[in-house]
Amino acid sequence: MERAEQSTEESMAELAALVETAGGEAVATVLQNRAAPEPRSFIGDGKVREMKELIAAQECDMAVFDNELTPSQMRVLSEELGVKVLDRSGLILDIFAQRARTREGQLQVELAQYQYLMPRLTGMWKHLVRQTAGGGASPIGTRGPGETQLETDRRHIRRKIQKLEEELEAVRKVRGTQRRRREKNAVPMIALVGYTNAGKSTLLNCLTGSDIPANNRLFDTLDTTTRRLKINDREEALLSDTVGFIRKLPHHLVEAFKSTLEELCFADVLLHVIDLSNPDWEEQAAVVDSLIVQLGAEQTPCIRVFNKCDVFMGELPHGRGCVCVSARTGEGTATLVEEIERVLDLGKYHARLLIPYSDGSVLELLHREASVTRIEYEPDGVSVDAAIKPELWGRVRDFAVWSDVPDPREEWER
Repeated sequence: MERAEQSTEESMAELAALVETAGGEAVATVLQNRAAPEPRSFIGDGKVREMKELIAAQECDMAVFDNELTPSQMRVLSEELGVKVLDRSGLILDIFAQRARTREGQLQVELAQYQYLMPRLTGMWKHLVRQTAGGGASPIGTRGPGETQLETDRRHIRRKIQKLEEELEAVRKVRGTQRRRREKNAVPMIALVGYTNAGKSTLLNCLTGSDIPANNRLFDTLDTTTRRLKINDREEALLSDTVGFIRKLPHHLVEAFKSTLEELCFADVLLHVIDLSNPDWEEQAAVVDSLIVQLGAEQTPCIRVFNKCDVFMGELPHGRGCVCVSARTGEGTATLVEEIERVLDLGKYHARLLIPYSDGSVLELLHREASVTRIEYEPDGVSVDAAIKPELWGRVRDFAVWSDVPDPREEWER
C-alpha cells in the first residue's frame, strides 16, 4: 500500500471528525499494521472478530473505514460485522450531499454518487429475485429471457450519469462565458484554495466585508462564493472561495467538481490558505499542492497564506510569496492585500504616455484595460501613468514618453 493511502492516528482523528460532521458519533478507533490489505476483507480475520466484539459491546450501527474498499470487501465486511459498512469516500460523499445548496453543487454531488455506486451494485439487490432463463429460485411466472435487476439498474445509472454530465457541461459553458466577460473587462480573478477547515471562508469575509457562513467544521463550503475585493483606489478583483481539499479525496469527486475547480486554472492568483495552528499543516499543504497540480493550475502565481497566526506559538514562516494572517482578528490582511497587488502587477509594463486630445479612444482603452495611476491634462494632450499588460503595449507604445519596457534589440543595434 502506498504511504499516502496508509492510515495514521492523524488520519483516523480526521475520519472521526468527518463522522461527526456527517451527524454521527465516533465511539471507538481500531488500527491494524499489515504489509498489504487482505484481498477478501481488507483487514485480517482476527481483526474482523475483534471489531465484531467491539461493535456488540458499544452497540454500534455502522463501521467506517479510512481507506476505499472494493465492492466485494464492503459486502464481506457488512456480512461479517453485522452492521452497515462505509468507506472514507462514501462518508465524504454523504457530507457533500448534505451540504450542497446550489443546483450546480447538487448536480456535481449526484454525479459523484452515481459514479461511486456503479461498481458497488453487485450484491445490493439480495432482497430482489433476479429473472433467470434456466430455472433457479425465481417465482412462478418470472422465468424466461430478460435482464437481471442488476443489469436494469446499471443501465439506468449509466443514463443518469450521461444526463448529469450533459447538464454539467452546460454549466461549464456558462462559466466559460462569464470568464470571457471578466477577461474582457480586465477584472483580475483570485481563488482561495486550501485544506478543509483552514479558514478560507473566514478570510473571504475579512477581506471583502461579507457575511457568508463560516463555521468550524469540515466541508462547510461546497458552493463557490465570489465577492469583490478592493485592491487599491483604482483596482478591484474578484475573490472566489472554493471547496476545501482533504487527503484521500475521492477521485470521482474531483472529476465531478471540475466545473467548479477549473476556475483555479483561469485565476490570476491563488491564495493557498494554510492552518498554521494544525500540527500537520505541512502534510495538509502538500495534499493541496498535489491537487493543484492534478487540476493543471501549478503555473498560476500562488501566495501561501498562513492563517491563525494569532494562536501559533512558534516562529512564524516568512519569505517572498508568503504572508501570515489571522482571518478572525484581521491581523496581517493589509500586508496580504499589498502582496496580492504586487503579484497582480508582475509582468506589466509601467509607462508614462502623452495622448493627444484627438486620440481620446486610446485614453478610454487605458481606463478599460490597464491600471491608470496618474492623469494630468496638459496643453499638448493628456499625460497618463499606467501599468499596462504586454498584449496591450503594441497598441499604445507610440504615445510613450518613457517606460520600463525592455528593448529587444542587441546593444550594438541601439
